[in-house]
Amino acid sequence: MPTYARAPIAFERGAGAYLFDTNGRRYLDFAAGVAVVSLGHCHPHLVAALTKQAETLWHTSNLYRIPAQERLATRLVEHSFADQVFFCNSGAEAVECGLKIVRRYQDLSGRPHRYRVITFAGAFHGRTLATLAAGGQEKHLAGYDPRVEGFDQVPYGDLDATRRAITDETAAILVEPLQGEAGARVPPPGFLRALRKLCDEHNLVLFLDEVQTGIGRTGRLFAHEWENVRPDLMAVAKGLGGGFPIGACLAIEPLAAVMTAGSHGSTFGGNPLAVAVGNAVLDVVLGEGFLEQVRRTAGALNQRLAPLAAEYPSVIAELRGTGLLIGLRAQGAASSQAALITALRDDGLLVAPAGDNVVRLVPPLTIDETHIEEAGVILDRVCKRLVS
Repeated sequence: MPTYARAPIAFERGAGAYLFDTNGRRYLDFAAGVAVVSLGHCHPHLVAALTKQAETLWHTSNLYRIPAQERLATRLVEHSFADQVFFCNSGAEAVECGLKIVRRYQDLSGRPHRYRVITFAGAFHGRTLATLAAGGQEKHLAGYDPRVEGFDQVPYGDLDATRRAITDETAAILVEPLQGEAGARVPPPGFLRALRKLCDEHNLVLFLDEVQTGIGRTGRLFAHEWENVRPDLMAVAKGLGGGFPIGACLAIEPLAAVMTAGSHGSTFGGNPLAVAVGNAVLDVVLGEGFLEQVRRTAGALNQRLAPLAAEYPSVIAELRGTGLLIGLRAQGAASSQAALITALRDDGLLVAPAGDNVVRLVPPLTIDETHIEEAGVILDRVCKRLVS
């Protein structure tokens, strides 16, 4: 179905930070499958893990124990706030699971009237009917009425508006620590801590969507660690599989306990192939010095991009983001988002679109300074051409 406006290009292989099209041309990939290919293309440790598992066992279903799934859950718990994990296949499914947990938790706690969730303008939580309603973006909701009820949206980063939105029916606050799809929007300092305090005051669930920001994207394993915040629920996906479909919903014990046998499920979620790759990703990301290197790389990328934004203000109106989730807000007819993305692709640099006319750079976490310099040279050349 024509649900994507696809670029006129097809790739046949990848290696590290590069993709090669069917004509053999090489591209520097700073889109990484929309922040998914966290360790680059065909990372040897991931290839080995997947190959070994593929030769052993593909699928049994969740009717039986899956030891590697239990190991991945244990590792996620050990390195997060959570007590239990539910595995699924995507970020949307992880958020959907969390929304079900919120409602079931409040219902079984004697508060069935508490079902509403506060969300934020610009959010993107997935493409299911419920996650579309949570995101609240008209361009995504058009044609899908009646909308799923139970979401109250306020401006991102507006604590006063959030406080005013709380009613006796409010059950949770769902928020992205950094809005990727909205254009690499960063909230005010202390915003997550303030939300945690609000949730504590009103007995609400703090639900973080770290589908895009989790698994090292911002230089910490999870973005909320920068504010030393402990959520109650969290959705992750994208980078967890390094390109293989897997999602996870992490929860503290009181919430996880309400999800009893039959209350939720997934045929494919956490199957042997997916968790083999997920464990391999954690082997690398949790390895000594890896996240420190991501932070250094992110600093170097920002230092390379900042002068370009200053030199070409008619092309790049603003530099945004955190870690290796960077946004360049384009401006002007000649340097619209689409024009800039196309020009960069023509010159061999792949980037991703985002909201607010932003070009998103979400490269593999494994890039180094040579990749940064290569991207900088291409950006400089394209910006110069667009203003000439």
